[in-house]
Amino acid sequence: MLTIKKVATVVSNYQEDNNNTNISENAIQSEGRGCFRNCLGKCCLPVSKLPLYAFKKDENDSENNAAVVSFDDGVSPISFLNNLLLGQWEDRMRRGLFRYDVTSCETKIIPGRYGFIAQLNEGRHLKKRPTEFRIDQVLQPFDENKFNFTKVGQEEVLFRFESSDDDKSRFFSSYPLDIWSTSPSVVAINVSPIEYGHVLLIPRVVDRLPQRIDRESFLLALYFAKEAADPFLRVGYNSLGAFATINHLHFQAYYLSVSFPIEKVPNHKIMTRKGLHGTKLVVSELLDYPVRGLVFEGESTRDLSDAVASSCIYLQLKNIPFNVLIADCGKKIFLLPQCYAEKQALGEVSSELLETQVNPAVWEISGHMVLKKRKDYNDASEEYAWKLLSEVSLSGTRFEKVKAYVSEAANLQVKVDNSSKDEKEGVCDSQAPQVALHLHHDCLVIQ
Repeated sequence: MLTIKKVATVVSNYQEDNNNTNISENAIQSEGRGCFRNCLGKCCLPVSKLPLYAFKKDENDSENNAAVVSFDDGVSPISFLNNLLLGQWEDRMRRGLFRYDVTSCETKIIPGRYGFIAQLNEGRHLKKRPTEFRIDQVLQPFDENKFNFTKVGQEEVLFRFESSDDDKSRFFSSYPLDIWSTSPSVVAINVSPIEYGHVLLIPRVVDRLPQRIDRESFLLALYFAKEAADPFLRVGYNSLGAFATINHLHFQAYYLSVSFPIEKVPNHKIMTRKGLHGTKLVVSELLDYPVRGLVFEGESTRDLSDAVASSCIYLQLKNIPFNVLIADCGKKIFLLPQCYAEKQALGEVSSELLETQVNPAVWEISGHMVLKKRKDYNDASEEYAWKLLSEVSLSGTRFEKVKAYVSEAANLQVKVDNSSKDEKEGVCDSQAPQVALHLHHDCLVIQ
């Protein structure tokens, strides 16, 4: 059994509250009231009326049909969901629900070819007793005795996010809930944010699903990215063994005002398939990047979701830890298998890297380095970022096995390679977002 000692990131103000009492469902139904903690458990949700954003599920969804609102000053429009999320997140900030002010954290672009991003975030990991995490099993059963998101207070929830009953997206400022027939999916703040607008998307929270990808929940995450319709909002996922520290299914999302380095590197098409209604799906391999990974792109949200979810489910069954980055409003997805925690448990990571206390999860692998010490931030270099991420990557042999698993799981056809290595490396992705002008001015990155 491989384990590591790690201080779990506090994502909720209720995470260290161990005085939770269990209340029977019969008592809840008969009394019609909660446990007086106003949590997300079955004790309190029946008497709540959380806001609801009901998104449109398009059958022919090759185009983004998210409702948008425009700025008066002519800046590019943002979707209603985007506007709602930012407004509610800033409201929780004014109410003092975060553990620190993330907008005061220093951020810079590290000089060099890749433009890695460094942030000094000294408040994210406060002194707590380290917990032992098992990192050699990607699939682990849900443990109700450990912190889970049913214990989160409803004041940390921004809104429910669920599909609508018709062909329109709708918002209800208050909406009753029948948890005996439906388990709500919610968007909540991360009280230890990495960046502006950092939230958690928690599918079917009352069902208490363990941290593992399933098709329905992954499609929900893609619809969230699509409905937000902002390329500067990215959605991330960490599996167990790839630095997820809470075994309750959740995705993360936040805004970053510049492109992630991983969005800009060249890639080479290696697999394809035709989806519904003749739509095309393409899988590429990252080139000239320290972490080996795959990029999925498709015209249909459902087809793209099915291909990535099928691949993730296969990797879970093969016990391979991975991270996922959903970019470009849900149209581009990076699948990144990794082995850093395994190397860490085996004592194969240098003390120099361990001393920085950086746990390379989805954001770090994508090129956003969250550093906890002033010295590390001041000394941050492209050489350091490359060295760290190189330890994350699978070997060439192990990655070839992953490619074969993905091809089988998603029913992909291997593309014949007629191009030279120079031709592959000569093409960079011009679709990566450049600079955001509509985000909070304190969140813009120093360039």
